Parts: sequence; C-alpha cells; structure tokens
Amino acid sequence: MKKVHHLLLAAALIHGAVCARAQEESHDIGGPEGLDIFEELNEGESTDVLPSTVWDVNDSLTFIPGYDVYCHWNTDVLFDRANASRRFDHDTLKLFLGQHDCDLSMPCTGGLTSGYGMRRGRMHYGVDLDLETGDPVMVAFPGMVRVSKFNKTFGNVVVVRHYNGLETVYAHLSKRLVEPGTLVESGDTLGLGGNTGRSYGSHLHFEVRFLDQPIDPALIFDLKNGSLKALEFDIHKGTFANMAAAKAAAQKAQGSRKYHVVRSGDTLFALSRRYGVRVSDLCRINGISERSTLSIGQRIRYN
Repeated sequence: MKKVHHLLLAAALIHGAVCARAQEESHDIGGPEGLDIFEELNEGESTDVLPSTVWDVNDSLTFIPGYDVYCHWNTDVLFDRANASRRFDHDTLKLFLGQHDCDLSMPCTGGLTSGYGMRRGRMHYGVDLDLETGDPVMVAFPGMVRVSKFNKTFGNVVVVRHYNGLETVYAHLSKRLVEPGTLVESGDTLGLGGNTGRSYGSHLHFEVRFLDQPIDPALIFDLKNGSLKALEFDIHKGTFANMAAAKAAAQKAQGSRKYHVVRSGDTLFALSRRYGVRVSDLCRINGISERSTLSIGQRIRYN
C-alpha cells in the first residue's frame, strides 16, 4: 500500500502542476476540471517520477475509495461542477456508514456554532464547530485524502473521500498534516484548527457531500452528542430537496437586496444614520467588524 501511496502522491504532484497553470485563468473556487489518475500516471510513465509504472482503471477501482461512483480522482479541485450537476436517478441509495458507533469520530470536540442552511442571505453548505487555533481536527470516517491545499475562501482545507462515496470537507485549518493520497482511519488527525481563509474567528467549517452535492451533516451526525444517528444513511431525491428550495429562496432574496457603494469620507456610523440601520446590523449582514476600514468602491448591504 505504501507503493500506492507514493504513486498517488506522484500523480498529485503532476496534476497539481498542470492545474496550477490552468487555475491562473479561472476565477472559480477550486479551479479547472482534472484528469483521471490513471491518465496522469500513464502520462508520467516515461518520466523520472514514475519509471516503468502503468496504472489502469482497474487499479483505480481497487485502490481509490468511491472510484466507481465518481470515475475520477482529482487532487486539486474541491468540488467537481460536472458531478454537482448530475441528476440523481436512484429512488433510494443506501450508504453504510459503519458497523459500530465507534466507527465515527467527530472532527473536533467543540459544539455547534452555526448550522446548515440559509445564513445572511446565502447558503451555508456545512456546519461550523467551535474550536481554538491549534486544536486537532480529526477525520470522521476511514478513507483517502483527495485534496489538501490552501483556498482563498476555505483557507487551509482538506477533503477526504470515503469508501461509501461520501466526501467530508474540513476548512479554515491553521495547518494541514496530510497530503493527497494519504490513507486515513477514523480519528486520525488531518490538521490543526484555525482561522484561515474567509473566516471571522477560530472554528471548523465541516461539510458532507455526495457526488459534490452538499448534505446537512445533522442528518448523519448527532452533533450535540458526537455520535452517528444510524449505521446506515439513505440518499434519495428528497435528500437534496431542502438545499434546492433554499437556493431558490436565496436567489429571490438576492434580487431584493440594497447596497451602498462606498465613497470618500463614508463611515459605518454615517451609513447607519443615512439608512436607519444599526452599525452592529451593518456589520452582521456584511460580515465585517465595527473596526473595519471601508474602501472606496466597496459595496455595503444595508437591508
């Protein structure tokens, strides 16, 4: 298995170099679509990185968790837009989460600070769990690290694919301790908690996804007690219905928002008096601090 790990790491290095160049031309979070791992490895067959190594699709199916579900292994893109747009054709798909309750580890010991769903007029696709910078962040289920990188929104982020096809996301870490291709067991430390990326205080942003579609973690985990709700989880069209309805509501709300474009001399206090909105409310809906300095041209929402 060490050989497989080294091959996956080599593939990640090759793929990372390709995607880094392509990502310069993309403004989407996660960058461009990726190649299959067996294509990456076969491309490197004639190089010094992977001498006389041929990796085919059967190897991918054998060694890569959930490869039969995703049919790719991308070590750079956080969320595959092609997968997210796929129609879910199953009436019900039963996923086995473990044989015992102890097969789960909560990512951290802190309580829930923000749930899944609408938040400040936008969808929050995961849950926020309380922690202090430097606290260990642990993987929920056994699997393999697919992504370990820095992202401008998620900061230091790790994505793990599990054997049943679920993927879990761990964001805003202060430090990452694993690389793509690392095999992990439930409870293994992925990194240290932090406040990196678009974050306003130390916490863990935790997501659960299937075919890159977000699932409310509270459907799977008892977040208060730190345990599985059941050893099996049924995925069906209704699983994603709430998310679709919330997105539609967010788009509708987006059209009714009102903004002020900051000009020279504008302050939060002046905007508060002008629009009759408390400074604290302006800060809350814009995700800024009362000590924040406004920039000319910045859009401040006031309703």
